[in-house]
Amino acid sequence: MADSPAIILRDVVKRYRDKDGSQITAVDGLTLDVPAGVCLGLLGPNGAGKSTTMRMLTAQSRADEGEITVLGHPVPAESKEARALMGVVPQTDNLDEELTVRQNLEVFAHLYRVPRSGRRRAVERALEIAQLTGRARTRVVNLSGGMRRRLLVARGLVHSPRLVLLDEPTVGLDPQVRADLWGLIAALRDEGTTVLMSTHYIEEAERLADTCAVMSSGRIVAQGTPGDLIAHHAGDSVEEHHGPPDRLAEIETLVRRAGLPTRRTGPTVSVLRAERIPPSLADALGNGDRVVRRAASLEDVFVVLTGENVG
Repeated sequence: MADSPAIILRDVVKRYRDKDGSQITAVDGLTLDVPAGVCLGLLGPNGAGKSTTMRMLTAQSRADEGEITVLGHPVPAESKEARALMGVVPQTDNLDEELTVRQNLEVFAHLYRVPRSGRRRAVERALEIAQLTGRARTRVVNLSGGMRRRLLVARGLVHSPRLVLLDEPTVGLDPQVRADLWGLIAALRDEGTTVLMSTHYIEEAERLADTCAVMSSGRIVAQGTPGDLIAHHAGDSVEEHHGPPDRLAEIETLVRRAGLPTRRTGPTVSVLRAERIPPSLADALGNGDRVVRRAASLEDVFVVLTGENVG
């Protein structure tokens, strides 16, 4: 069906054995739908289960429980058919350094069975998307980190997939290169390609994702558009209080008694839903503190839900 989700996960569980023999549940009853034609940001701190989920979608890892369907194909039973329709951009750079940019793309065009008659055009299109046309004959070993990352994306797109999986696509990149890749990902989304992007860069999700799923301890703890998540979990505004540790602890106690959420960031306490602070509490909170009022953000939601600092 045209309206069927591109990805369906139902009660998916994945367990590992640690070095000492103890069992670790990396994904714990994960249920998630990714609608066709949207960019979904899978958010979570390191260890939340994002990369494990990506590996199960590509059948690199097998779920212990639950059901996974990708583009109508059950995984891992029909993983070969699903993989042929998806592009995968891994977190780890696994390019062939001895080949040129063009040769890397040609190899993958062949592996993904792009028809010989259309293979050259597919490679040229991938080069254009990644802005690497001028580097087509350059060996990968001589590329900058940003160019290598763009080539990884181009490689995942060479066969014009219906679905693209991006596992931490801009990890370790400087802001300028990250912005370039954001433009590339936004173009994919605008073309109607389904994109599942795992990330812990909150600004990345806020800019690119149509909808976000926040993951913690192997589960989805919240899901919605960035705007809806902010409104539901953080409110309209945040009040940042700067002060010594004992004063910050006092503020946290006062605010929580009033039923308002807080987050601690270094030498500040942020009071979420600041627009709901009653006048009587406002007087106590403003007792000589340095206070900054700002709009609530997706980062506030992330920290409140996961209890982690943003990486």
